[in-house]
Amino acid sequence: MSGSSSGSPPDDPGDDEGGRQDSSAGASRASGGPPRSAPDPDAVTIEDDGVVRWFLETDDESVMMVRDVLSSVAIVAVVGLLLFGISGIWPPLVAVESGSMEPHMERGDLIFIAEEGRFAGDAAVQGTGIVTLEEGKEAGHKKFGKAGDVIVFKPGGSERKTPVIHRARFWVEEDENWIQTKASEELVGDVSCNDVRTCPAPHAGFITKGDHNPSYDQLSGGADTTVVKPEWITGKAMVRIPWLGHVRLTFDKLLGGMIVPTAPSSPPLQGAAPATTAVTPTPSGPSSSGLDGEFAGMAAVAGVGTAAAATRYRR
Repeated sequence: MSGSSSGSPPDDPGDDEGGRQDSSAGASRASGGPPRSAPDPDAVTIEDDGVVRWFLETDDESVMMVRDVLSSVAIVAVVGLLLFGISGIWPPLVAVESGSMEPHMERGDLIFIAEEGRFAGDAAVQGTGIVTLEEGKEAGHKKFGKAGDVIVFKPGGSERKTPVIHRARFWVEEDENWIQTKASEELVGDVSCNDVRTCPAPHAGFITKGDHNPSYDQLSGGADTTVVKPEWITGKAMVRIPWLGHVRLTFDKLLGGMIVPTAPSSPPLQGAAPATTAVTPTPSGPSSSGLDGEFAGMAAVAGVGTAAAATRYRR
């Protein structure tokens, strides 16, 4: 049986394993890189999960960036709509650009305003939602450091002039000699009705004044306006956010007034500051005086997102 032992020895098992390793290595070299990892079975794909779920859950960086931007826009829009629902005015925020209402309103403040008929005080003039300074003293109605409401109005009813934000001092009837009947002697001095073009009153309405100005707008104050008709009022100030209005004013400066055309300030008379003008679309923090606290937090959040859209107003 010696012949049966001749021939090739049986194959070594190690040779098969080595061959397979060589073959695998060769395949890797041929493919030009390491073997591909198996796809993640939990990955979100359009094919398996649909476009909406893929957009909301994918880890793709470009999609995540778009998602973050849209989320921010949605938050601002929701807050803006909420403020609109409260104020009844759009835009509900105005940026102050001058100083005739100091110290109660400063240049660069952002003011949350409401429709004049909303949140009316008990002493409001009949047919309006405005409480004047004279009536506010008796009723204890105080806004922004003093009695009476601060209103936003179109000077002389003009659509071309920048709106003014001043305090409503008192109400006059048509043909009333208000210099003699209601004006403060400290503010008018020895002036008579014959010396004032708005006296007697050409129509019923409000006499207004900037808190920092020495006299009434209808006499020699900062705003070039006659007696303010109720229909000229576009809102009343509710809450103040210090400094945030500078964002809106900066946008307007950079864009050369394209967002809201700039109206020239009324010429200062007898030391009066130019009328406080406000830049609208768009309250004050906890330390603000004469404010309605329930609006402050909400208005502050919205102010950050919508300050650039606020309307400009003169004080």
